[in-house]
Amino acid sequence: MTAAPLTDPQAEALTRRGLRLAQVTVAYNVVEGAVAITAGVLAGLVSVIGFGIDSGIESVAAVLVGLRLAARLRHGHADEAKEKRVLRLVAVTFFALAAYVTVEGVRSLLDGRAPDSSPVSLVLLGASLVVMPVLAAAKRRVGLALRDNLILADAAETRICVLLSVSTLLGVGLYELTGAAWLDPVAGFVIAAFAVHEGREAWEGELVDDDDDDD
Repeated sequence: MTAAPLTDPQAEALTRRGLRLAQVTVAYNVVEGAVAITAGVLAGLVSVIGFGIDSGIESVAAVLVGLRLAARLRHGHADEAKEKRVLRLVAVTFFALAAYVTVEGVRSLLDGRAPDSSPVSLVLLGASLVVMPVLAAAKRRVGLALRDNLILADAAETRICVLLSVSTLLGVGLYELTGAAWLDPVAGFVIAAFAVHEGREAWEGELVDDDDDDD
């Protein structure tokens, strides 16, 4: 059944909610990224460094989305041409993440260097598993209600962070238990695959259709 069209006040309220969620994403990810990159560099954990870089990339994407939502609220309408360009810039951030994690993962496998243990990374990843699913679900609800690819792309980026948290936590956790250094870069390759998929969907503007299919 097709949902009833949104009234202007409803659309404005949802757009403001999407803007607030983007702002929360930026604030959280700046802190998360700084801690992750520091901990990853100190321990030599490629996937944790990639996780931190993803936090930075997600912050950039959220800033881009937030700027367009703020402009939409100011002008009372969406500039479709500009929003399509921003959507493609967000897609590029997915590809940038995939490229970085893949290159660093291959380098780590070739070097054969074993990373150090990192309790800080484990705590940070656990916290991300609590915060990010809530943010991703909230963004997805707003994006679907507005049928808005920009917000859905932001939600997809946050969902990548959830998947990245899971795979990185498994890689780092299993390394702590088994001492198998190859688990860390392999976790990174899983992240890269998800990032490429979501990047293609964002680039092609198919996020609304895909999410409708899931419902």
